[in-house]
Amino acid sequence: MDLFCVQSLILFFFLLFYFYFYFYVYPLKMKAVSNVGFKVYPFFGSLPEFFKNRNRFVEWVTDILASNPTNTAVYHRPVNIRGIMTANPLNVQHMLKNNFDNYPKGELFTSHLEDFLGRGIFNVDGHLWKVQRKTASSEFSTKSLRNFVMDIVNEETLSRLVPLLRKASGQKIVVDMQDIMERFAFDHVCKLAFNVDPGCLGGDNTAGAEFMKAFNDAATLSAGRFLYFLPYLWKMKRALNIGSEERLRSAISTVHDFADKIIRSRMQEKEEKQNDEDLLSRFIANESNSPEFLRDIIINFILAGRDTTSTTLSWFFWLLSNRPEVERKILDELKLIRASNGKKIDDTYSFNELREMQYLQAALSEALRLYPPVALDTKVCRKDDVMPDGTFVGKGWFVTYHAYAMGRMESIWGKDCLEFKPERWLENGVCRRESPFRFPAFHAGPRICLGKDMAYILMKSITASVIQRFQMEVVDKDKCPELVVSLTLRMKEGLPMRVKERC
Repeated sequence: MDLFCVQSLILFFFLLFYFYFYFYVYPLKMKAVSNVGFKVYPFFGSLPEFFKNRNRFVEWVTDILASNPTNTAVYHRPVNIRGIMTANPLNVQHMLKNNFDNYPKGELFTSHLEDFLGRGIFNVDGHLWKVQRKTASSEFSTKSLRNFVMDIVNEETLSRLVPLLRKASGQKIVVDMQDIMERFAFDHVCKLAFNVDPGCLGGDNTAGAEFMKAFNDAATLSAGRFLYFLPYLWKMKRALNIGSEERLRSAISTVHDFADKIIRSRMQEKEEKQNDEDLLSRFIANESNSPEFLRDIIINFILAGRDTTSTTLSWFFWLLSNRPEVERKILDELKLIRASNGKKIDDTYSFNELREMQYLQAALSEALRLYPPVALDTKVCRKDDVMPDGTFVGKGWFVTYHAYAMGRMESIWGKDCLEFKPERWLENGVCRRESPFRFPAFHAGPRICLGKDMAYILMKSITASVIQRFQMEVVDKDKCPELVVSLTLRMKEGLPMRVKERC
């Protein structure tokens, strides 16, 4: 037998073994040991399935996790990228609390957002995160900041939001409620962060409108880096300054210029008596904070305060439009509170009156359960570990908890988990507090959202003011809005609604 025949025979048996292993042994082994859930292909791992379902990624992964007994699935991608996705509360508690130090954000993850978010609190680990967390925690607990938030939301509601909706009602104009909520939240959080009014909802500030558009583009394009078929392609585009990376660089430049001008101006005037209610003034008081660091802090808080609130309210109004009986119960609650406190329909609500709105809080919690603003959150495993459900996690693996899927798991919420049912939150007429590991809309563990209570106050104030004055109707009731996986769970085509003023 000549050398060519020997080599051909060796190659034949090698290919035979290869296809036998990857198409038969390996899939069976992974399905038996790890409950993989995701299809595995030679060389490409789970990547072809990820790419095939990229336009409905959130829903696709939800289906896979729901069909798995542990609500956890392992995936593999080229260049030795591995990870798990889970909707199991025990796993969430393990990674976010019990073994917190073993699951940081990780350098590979934070590098995707560093151009935009810098070294702000939502994009760092370790000591830098602890310092910012401690400072922010002390500021968010102050009564003066709470009162400042109340003043801002009441002023924005009465001077801009209500007149805008009243005009739409009178002229029978279809409005994009998602766009309105985003502009409202952007004005509100900029006042809170900078004590500067961008005027986006009123449409009377060109610089503010440019800032908001650039901020939107920067957030969307930064999130797009996670969806590349080849993980490092965006770095090549950034080096060449082409395509989406060129647009991202321009958007970030606009955002940074706007923020830097305000910070420099405020720092030059810090010796004078200043309004110290906004977050920027509070952080400037610490002279060790550089202008760049201040910018990163503020941009992080704008992102968190604007996107999460506006996304939740958009989904809430869509859900409410299809459930008139829920809307009626909210209106009854508001009427009772006004009557007991001697309020007229055009009056704003106080902090204590907002706390009385238990059914409204339950309805907002239900919207958050079904449509959490941050649908997925990813960490990196520092050293080999085993999840409470028995899933092995290797060093360097990505670990993602899927908040959107968790709201749709029968194992957590029962057979009616897909229903919008505020009553599931009520106990003796009071909205109960759910475990954040079952309901991680505000994250959980040491990194749980500092602004959770403030977010509820803000959302209740807006929704109460709108619902008691206007009847909101979705243009296409039978169509569920298509999801956009950005940094938050937005609606792809917005939320077209008709507005009718109540008698």
